[in-house]
Amino acid sequence: MSDRPILSGIRILDLTRVMSGPYCTSMLADLGAEIIKIEMPETGDEARHFGPYRDGESTYFMMLNRAKKSVTINMKDPEGLAVVKNLIPKCDVIVENFRPGVMARLGMDEASVRALNPTIVYASISGFGQDSPLKNWPAFDLVIQAMSGMMSTTGPKGGPMTAVGESIADVCTGMFAAFGIVAALFDRERSGKGHHVDVAMLDSVMAMELTGLSRQLYSGDTPKPAGNRHPVTYPVDSFPTTSDDIVMVCFSQTAFRSLCALMGAPDLADDPRFKTNADRNANEDELRALIADWTRNQEQEALVTRLQEAGIPAGPVWDLKVLTQSEHAAARGLVVDGAHSKFGSVPLVPQPVRFSGAPGVRDPHVPMLGEDTDDVLHDVLGLDEDAIAAMRKKKII
Repeated sequence: MSDRPILSGIRILDLTRVMSGPYCTSMLADLGAEIIKIEMPETGDEARHFGPYRDGESTYFMMLNRAKKSVTINMKDPEGLAVVKNLIPKCDVIVENFRPGVMARLGMDEASVRALNPTIVYASISGFGQDSPLKNWPAFDLVIQAMSGMMSTTGPKGGPMTAVGESIADVCTGMFAAFGIVAALFDRERSGKGHHVDVAMLDSVMAMELTGLSRQLYSGDTPKPAGNRHPVTYPVDSFPTTSDDIVMVCFSQTAFRSLCALMGAPDLADDPRFKTNADRNANEDELRALIADWTRNQEQEALVTRLQEAGIPAGPVWDLKVLTQSEHAAARGLVVDGAHSKFGSVPLVPQPVRFSGAPGVRDPHVPMLGEDTDDVLHDVLGLDEDAIAAMRKKKII
C-alpha cells in the first residue's frame, strides 16, 4: 500500500459554509486533499453556531470540517479579498456555495477566477443551479425536500407527508459535488483544462428518486407516501417483534413461499388473495395483518436469523446508538478518533469509500476558528510575521 493518500497534492480553496459545501470538501479532505477553509474573523462558518455543543464548540461543525485548515479573512474588506484572490493561483480547486451572483459581486466569478488560474476547477453549489429561473431563491434542506418530490413520497400510507430524518438534500448534493470535482480533476490531467462544476440541490435529490421517477415518467403514476413498504412489491415492509421492529424483503415468488413455510402456513402462497405480487398489493392490509400476527411473537435477533437462513433478506431496525456500537461499525472503522486542540480526541465519521492502494487521512484534525491562518499565509503566500501582524491589527484577518 502506498503511503500517499489518493488526493495528496491537491489544494482546495473552500469558501463554503453550513452543510452541502462543507460535506463536499470534507469528503475530499478524507482523501488527502489540502483544504484551506476561509471563515469570517470572530464569527466563522455559521455552522460553528449550530448545536449540539460540547463545552461551547459545535459538534455539528466538527463532523463537517475534519482535516481542514481554518483561515480567518474578512472578504468584505478589499485587502482581505485581495488576500483570498492571491490564494487562487496556488490552488487546484475553488468551491463555493453562495447564492448565484454573490461571487460575481466579489469579483470572483468563474471568468475572474480563471483569469488568475486558467486550469482551476471551479465548483458552485447552490439550491437551484446557476441558470435556473429559481436561482435567487434561498435554499434550505427542508425546502428542497419539499420541492423535489422526496417529501411527497415519505410518510405513513394514507397519512401526512414528512421530511426524511436527516438533511438528505445537503448530504447528497455534497456527494455529487465531490464526484464532479474529482471527475473534473481527472479530465484536467488529460486535457489540461479546468471545468466549472455546477451542482444544484434540487437536481441532486431528484437524481436519487429512481423508483418514483420510473413510475412517473413511464406510466404517469405519481407516487404517494407508502410508509416502510416498497411502493410496488409486497411484502417488503417493517414488522413488529417482541422488542424492536425488523424489516424483510420478499422480492420474489420463491421468497414469499419460503416466508409462508416459515410462518407454518405454506398454503398462503397459493391463496388467491396472495398468489401473485399484484394480488398481494391488492390485499396488502390482510397480508400484513397475518405476517404481523406471526412476527410480533418472535424475538428480533432470532427472527432475522431464521429469515436470512430461509433466503429472505431481513434486518433489525437499529437506532444510531446500536449502529455505532455494532461489530460492523468496529470492523469497518465507521467511527474514527479525530484530533481537536481543545478536547484532544473527538469521534468523527469519515467518507466510507475504501481504496486498496492508498490510505485515508490519518488522525483528522478539526480546526478551531482561525488556528491555521498564520501558517497558511506564511507557507502558501510567503507573508512574513510583520505583514501578518499588520493585517491582524487592521482586523483583516
